[in-house]
Amino acid sequence: MEIRRLTGADVPSLLRLYRQLSPEDEFPTEDAAADIWQQIEAQESIIYLGAVEAGEVVSTCFLAIIPNLCHGGQSICLVENVVTDEKYRRQGLGRRVMQEAVRIAREQGCYKVMLQSAAYRTGAHRFYEEFGFDRQRKLAFDLRLE
Repeated sequence: MEIRRLTGADVPSLLRLYRQLSPEDEFPTEDAAADIWQQIEAQESIIYLGAVEAGEVVSTCFLAIIPNLCHGGQSICLVENVVTDEKYRRQGLGRRVMQEAVRIAREQGCYKVMLQSAAYRTGAHRFYEEFGFDRQRKLAFDLRLE
């Protein structure tokens, strides 16, 4: 199983996987997704990672490296949309994808990696804590603009 940066060719598979993460969500059409992906690829600081098997994305996250004027000018890494296909869970793929995200964050000079998780996803919370994330240090707030 390969852990790599995703490309435009991975978008249909990625969207299928995202439907497991957010089945109630609306997703863009194929054409709209292709346009969005062009915007993503134009930003070097946005990286989509995935575990890919036989051309299918089976575990993923994306990270955004954000320049920062505080903390000695070190950047911040924001991780979002972390999901592993239901058929592939408990095989260490999510951990491998997250390890690659953290490796990239370090390589890019980030001083921290942040993520949010839905309050009801207690299994995911355990995964993040086992990985080393600390839920006690900061409190995240979320303002939905929908």
